[in-house]
Amino acid sequence: MVARLVVAAPASGSGKTTVATGLMAAFAARGLTVSPHKVGPDYIDPGYHALAAGRPGRNLDAWLSGEDLLVPLLKHGAAGADVAVIEGVMGLYDGATGRPGGDSGGEFASTAHVARLLDAPVVLVVDASAAAGRSVAALVHGFASYGEIRLGGVVLNRVGSDAHEAMCREAVEALGVPVLGALRRRDDVAKPSRHLGLVPAAERSAEAVATVARLGELVAASCDLDALLALARTAPPLTGAAWDPGTPPPGERPVIAVAGGPAFTFGYAENEELLAGAGADVVRFDPLRDEKLPAGTRGLVIGGGFPEVYAAELSENVPLRAEVAALAASGAPVYAECAGLLYLARDLDGAPMCGVLPDVSGVMAPRLALGYRAAVAINDSVVARTGERVRGHEFHRTRTTPAHGPRGAWQWSPAGPEGFVRGACVASYLHLHWAATPWSARRLVEEAR
Repeated sequence: MVARLVVAAPASGSGKTTVATGLMAAFAARGLTVSPHKVGPDYIDPGYHALAAGRPGRNLDAWLSGEDLLVPLLKHGAAGADVAVIEGVMGLYDGATGRPGGDSGGEFASTAHVARLLDAPVVLVVDASAAAGRSVAALVHGFASYGEIRLGGVVLNRVGSDAHEAMCREAVEALGVPVLGALRRRDDVAKPSRHLGLVPAAERSAEAVATVARLGELVAASCDLDALLALARTAPPLTGAAWDPGTPPPGERPVIAVAGGPAFTFGYAENEELLAGAGADVVRFDPLRDEKLPAGTRGLVIGGGFPEVYAAELSENVPLRAEVAALAASGAPVYAECAGLLYLARDLDGAPMCGVLPDVSGVMAPRLALGYRAAVAINDSVVARTGERVRGHEFHRTRTTPAHGPRGAWQWSPAGPEGFVRGACVASYLHLHWAATPWSARRLVEEAR
């Protein structure tokens, strides 16, 4: 039995992250073991969730992982937890513009879709700052009746006064929907943002910890935690086994170094678990601070993040850049996504990088590239074979010149190839959740071994 609830909203900006993160922190402060989850491919919110819950923030994405994996992934992530809190994405019914098979619809992989797959009650966070009671009730009624979800209650956000709160409560509860909390606006819990959204928790350090603590205090003081926990416990048992990242085979355990720290904060916990399950010793390092790769490194994974913010500092770490270049030249497998691609380039906004891709230059771009991508491998690499299909996503505001090498990594549009395959190195803007392609981790570890 996994007690669980989904925190959703009518639209982005309503306060989902505030309520979900605060609820995780408030439950944890009560001594509960909380399993934090996020609908969709977001990397930044799970960082705050991890601070609040003290466990890895995990993603549940029906498009990236497939519908059949969501319950197993939830059961894996929530093993040993008292309650799972799942933050939604965008508006409740906003999803991918098409199903993986090509059908249209727009609700696939939405918060509502994931809530149905997980058979979880939904708590709707409503921004009441610019509406009176009956208008708020009309909004709640519409969202409750539109689709096949179980709306377990509402949390009012940004209410202006006691009278405003009472008006909204009376109107919403007349629908038979309980109001489980009401939050006043608080500037001291605001989370700073920039070109890709919120600033990751890992970059804010002590400030982020303090913000999450304040969120927990706010939610504990403004919401009925007992009622929310009771609602989570109404979720029925889930059938089937938990997702299994594998049991390491006997024999040598090659060291796979995984980039972390403030410049490389994007990654899925399951990817590292799959590397370990395939027999690797996974060791983290920080390219901003560590001048050497972990001892015995035989393979390298560099995920996403914000190297453009730290280009000067990354460039100044000349010893590590040289080690990365030497490792790639030795034929060891190197896998890079987005920020990793930029770090392997010749330069980034004019600052020298590792030069593993000596003819590639990265710069900031005027537009954000964001969305799901159905890609096909167009060359063999350490994670895919030519013709294999994967589902990933893009999330960046940089570009490289050229956009691809003589041997591209992937193709997902008529515009042409994307990414680079050079020897045992593969680098591109495509982010992958390897739970859907566990063979990627196995191949990389075998190459390292």
